[in-house]
Amino acid sequence: MAHHLTRRRFIRDGISAVAISYAAPSFLSDIARAQGNDSQNLVVLYLNGGNDALNTLVPYTDSFYYSRRPNIAVPAGQVLQIGTDANGTPLGLHPRLTGLRDIFNEGRLAIVQRTGYENSSRSHFQGTDIYGTADPAAPGGTGWLGRYLDSLGASDPLVAWNATRDTPRALIAQTVGVPAIPDARSYSFASPNTGAEAIAERDAATRMAAAVDRNRPQLAFVNSTALGAFSTLDRVASVVAYQPSVAYPNTGLGLALRTVAGAMARSIGTRVFWVSTGGFDTHANEGNGGAGAYANLMATVNDSVAAFYRDLRNQGLLNSTVLMQFSEFGRRVSENGSQGTDHGAGAVMLVLGGSVRGGLYGTAASLDPAAGNPTLENNGADVRYQIDFRTIYAKVLDSWLGVDSTPILGGNFKNGPSIL
Repeated sequence: MAHHLTRRRFIRDGISAVAISYAAPSFLSDIARAQGNDSQNLVVLYLNGGNDALNTLVPYTDSFYYSRRPNIAVPAGQVLQIGTDANGTPLGLHPRLTGLRDIFNEGRLAIVQRTGYENSSRSHFQGTDIYGTADPAAPGGTGWLGRYLDSLGASDPLVAWNATRDTPRALIAQTVGVPAIPDARSYSFASPNTGAEAIAERDAATRMAAAVDRNRPQLAFVNSTALGAFSTLDRVASVVAYQPSVAYPNTGLGLALRTVAGAMARSIGTRVFWVSTGGFDTHANEGNGGAGAYANLMATVNDSVAAFYRDLRNQGLLNSTVLMQFSEFGRRVSENGSQGTDHGAGAVMLVLGGSVRGGLYGTAASLDPAAGNPTLENNGADVRYQIDFRTIYAKVLDSWLGVDSTPILGGNFKNGPSIL
């Protein structure tokens, strides 16, 4: 007999089923129950808060960059020059991005400027949801990576790994649950006991979870969920013992990327990793002369990503990995009265890896606020997007993950830059 489950009924009956079966361990909210395989790795790095694209990739010969940012502009003499775009505009990286500059010079870093979408949302929440769903018109649905995971149809409970506490919109799926594992060291069976007693408790819980009762679908769901968690414990534990080939910085992002590298080296089956670092909502005190708070943010990203890149290269994993970085929007062209920048539009995305076609993609905006400048919007206050962010997603899906991006993204966005 088929059973139709409503959310109300699941909450009502499911919780009582858990109580009858066994006391659910505290890690149950962090379980892994995703689908897929591990032939190629995608790491998504989210810069939380809206990164200041113009201070990441600096148009150091545009006089308006300096006149509109008299305090927070990066001095031209400090910029790490990386060449010119298709229009001949010289560009350079923030001086703290020395590791990324090296990766760029190796031809393995694609810098995609002026990414975004029409009528950019300047809301953190909506902007993040739009990038998460890949749907500016309806940002409340499943995520683009969640839909990808749904499409795989396999049963490995560790195919995706979220290194943050809360599941990002991008990983929300219909049939797949992605584990939240911020720290592999704390991902374990919750027991007040140790040694043989803890092992016995885990074995007993596993046996109980293996029981199938087709007449109690709520209990079957909880039990299958627990089994998925139990099956991941030893694989996640193996990551903790990973010894990297380089020293990672002692930061949250450094630890997260070290863990990702360990998961890859241990071949635990994860295909998609999500990591994040925050502090990019720089409304005030961004820093003068290329130094200060924003320089520290750039150093955090640079040092962690550069260590990750070198580690993967040393471990022979670089050619099987792509890292894609994004933020929910760029920031205003002009600095504000607090020597910071407010929410803007056009952003910058970075893609790196052994199979990436490095280089500068897109063209820099002219920062001249004169009316009629087609590269700015909002009366010259914001950089207008040039490259739809979904074309970068499409390239990752089509050329890296090997699936058709059109049904996943709800449209054809295959005309993007050839970064892969």
